[in-house]
Amino acid sequence: MAEENLKSKTKKGVYWKFADLVANQGMQFVVGIFMARMLSPEDYGITAIPAVFMAIAGIFASAGFGQAMVRKKELKEEDLSTAFYYSTGVGVIIYAILFLVAPYVAEFYDVPVLKWLIRVTGLGFVYGPLGTPQSIILQRRLDFATPTKIGIVAKIISGIIGISMAFYGYGVWALTISTMAAGIFSLICNCVVVRWYPKTGWSKDSFSYLWGYGNKYMASRLIDTVYSNITPIFIGKYYSPADLGNYNRAQGYAALPSQTLTGVIQNVSFPVLSKLQDDDEKLVAGYRRMINTTAFLVFPCMMLLAALAKPLVIALITEKWLSCVILLQIICFSQMWYPIHAMNLNLLLVKGRTDLFLKLEIVKKIYGICILAATLPFGLIIFCVGGIFSCIISLFVNTWYNGKIVDFGFWGQMKDLMPIFFLSFLVFCVTLGITYIIPNEWLQILVGGTIGVILYLCIAYFTKMHELEDVKYMLKKNND
Repeated sequence: MAEENLKSKTKKGVYWKFADLVANQGMQFVVGIFMARMLSPEDYGITAIPAVFMAIAGIFASAGFGQAMVRKKELKEEDLSTAFYYSTGVGVIIYAILFLVAPYVAEFYDVPVLKWLIRVTGLGFVYGPLGTPQSIILQRRLDFATPTKIGIVAKIISGIIGISMAFYGYGVWALTISTMAAGIFSLICNCVVVRWYPKTGWSKDSFSYLWGYGNKYMASRLIDTVYSNITPIFIGKYYSPADLGNYNRAQGYAALPSQTLTGVIQNVSFPVLSKLQDDDEKLVAGYRRMINTTAFLVFPCMMLLAALAKPLVIALITEKWLSCVILLQIICFSQMWYPIHAMNLNLLLVKGRTDLFLKLEIVKKIYGICILAATLPFGLIIFCVGGIFSCIISLFVNTWYNGKIVDFGFWGQMKDLMPIFFLSFLVFCVTLGITYIIPNEWLQILVGGTIGVILYLCIAYFTKMHELEDVKYMLKKNND
């Protein structure tokens, strides 16, 4: 009965997270199109620079305490209060540092507006931690409906503000203020809905547990974030803001279907499967189905995006963004494997092995930096191709410890995933061929996309791929 109840909650969680995906990311995509048509690649390139520093600083503010509290079997009030005090205090310190270094960053990149962009954007570290305990409480309740509803309204407000400011010529500030508006609105709503406030003081025991779990995860995230943002730092310095803007848009569009859909599965699977952390057989069975089902959805999406990249860019955000097309196509071939990387690392977190998580990040970043250093001087196209090779190596690395801990390693996963990959690649070839036959961009998108989806589903149906059955199950009405 308990297992069926957990299955039902998982299904409901996926429903709500998928609704969140469609609504929030759909609106973000639509709003992004309008803003990309009104703004320039230079505008996006400039705002990408402070985003680097915000991402790195955010790792210190969170410290992995959220994952520690979601995973903990019995969460106490002292845990929430201690995490709140830590995040708030560190957030204020981080903002003070960003405020002081902002002029030097602006001088380094020779972009004066960065001084105030960093100072304004950095305010998120002051108010952001105020809503962290509420988010943890909702996750532990497996309440995915409330954050979805709040997120939808926040995205609507953010979109209206962003488009309006872009229309009236506020440039980079349209991107910055709209993002902040969404964060502040979500914070207010979470506080009103959950009504949590710190009821105890600082607890040394709680901090010891949270830090003991979170410090290695924080170090892993820090390494990954610094590595992921090395490219914008160097492109922003040694290439033009337009080059950075084109790369930023290509990376963003490629990540949209892959990372957001993976996020749906991850956000649901982590709190749900944490409850199965002591039962390896059920844990692996659950993760295996989640990985395969996620790949079944993500792989064809990425291949269709790669095949239709040129008509999509021209039709939606105009030819001024044409330089990002080839970058987008290449990045799609590495981003399609993101779900496999993420889910394997997530399994280590469920098992509480943040030490192994950290080791993997160190190993991956060593060879990743070598590939970056070898390819970036030859231009962004070669660099993106190098990303594919780095991704292939990481597939083996990320599955190594899971093969040792729960007998769920590289070759077993590849055996499951290869049929999905080759079917998706077939869809890519057919759809790309259609774009060379049809002259009109909108018809290329409509006809190519339709034929690609139909071809994929028909072959999956006639070859009886079990992932299709899992998707059909998730789409059925919940009778519980």
